[in-house]
Amino acid sequence: MAVAPRTPPKKRDWSWRSQAFRGLLYQIIAVILIGGVAWFLAHNTAENMRIRGIQGGFDFLKSPAGFDIGESLFHFDSNDPYWKAFLIGVSNTLRVAIVGIVLTTLLGTIIGVGRFSRNGLVRGLCQAYVELFRNVPVLIQLLMWYLLFTELLPEISEAKNIGPFFLSKGGMSFPIPEWSASHLSTMAGAAIGLVAAWLFRRRTVKRFEETGQLGSMFLVPLIIVIAGALAGWVAGGMPTTWVVPKKGEFAVEGGGSLTPEFMAVLMGLVLYTAAFVAEVVRSGIQSVARGQSEAAQALGLSKGQEMQKVLLPQALRVIIPPMTNQYLNLTKNSSLAVAIGYPDVVSISNTALNQTGRAVECIAIIMLVYLTTSLSTSFFMNWYNAKSAIKER
Repeated sequence: MAVAPRTPPKKRDWSWRSQAFRGLLYQIIAVILIGGVAWFLAHNTAENMRIRGIQGGFDFLKSPAGFDIGESLFHFDSNDPYWKAFLIGVSNTLRVAIVGIVLTTLLGTIIGVGRFSRNGLVRGLCQAYVELFRNVPVLIQLLMWYLLFTELLPEISEAKNIGPFFLSKGGMSFPIPEWSASHLSTMAGAAIGLVAAWLFRRRTVKRFEETGQLGSMFLVPLIIVIAGALAGWVAGGMPTTWVVPKKGEFAVEGGGSLTPEFMAVLMGLVLYTAAFVAEVVRSGIQSVARGQSEAAQALGLSKGQEMQKVLLPQALRVIIPPMTNQYLNLTKNSSLAVAIGYPDVVSISNTALNQTGRAVECIAIIMLVYLTTSLSTSFFMNWYNAKSAIKER
């Protein structure tokens, strides 16, 4: 039996005629140029600061901040260092971004799907919502909601009671569970339920792809998560103590609270961005071939099943990339919260800049926070896009 001759390995061509060599050389030159420009800017900035006697460096982060923060997830006072103040600013920014992304996704998807409703009134309302909120600047909407919360609501001493809730110019107060170690078991049960729900949904999707048999992809997984949380709650001794807000002489005491600044920022960003998300969802659904809808109807699927199991899964490949852009826009637009006094990272940086004069360092921190947040969001969405891509069999 004749043995095929082995092909000798190709020798790398390092001559100018090689396209690979020219491409590598251009990349090296580009990196050198970018590095040179960055070095020049950094050196020029440092030299100008030295000539003008302006101090530089991040050593100020260890000094006492000297100011209080009206809203934070953990304790802070004026004697705490600047780095802790920046940490609170970052946490406030992330709180708006994460909650806003979740609410925007839900509201935008509902409005986008509502554009295909057979009910003319529903279609008209959804279209009117999109045209209204996406054509009013987001800063105007933030100011509008802030004025509504601070001017139309009653004074704090005269807070309006709606069941267990209190509304006033100081924000909204609501009951919260009294924290105890028993709640850890509830959280553990919910986490186990999430894993079980994910496994169930994955199995349901695989069975649907292989056999065409329909299964619940939302209701049953939701029941599994709730059942896991309830099992953990029972195992932890069924704690039922709640901290209920009460109207005091001058203010509402106890319970949880949301400030008018946070509510205004959240309402403004969610309602504004959801209008764009609704258009993204609508265009994604319209990109699916009409034959897919006709095939679903021929199989006897209801309108809801058709949307959930046929149209939306195929539309994801079109929806996810522009949806990522909207998530990034929401996160970056949260910097406008400084206009209404919400203590995000921009507001904290402005205060620190005015007190320390470290303009370059404070701006660098802001840039680093938003760059890191945006890149993390893009990385997650790109991963999800790859996972949800339709694979040929």
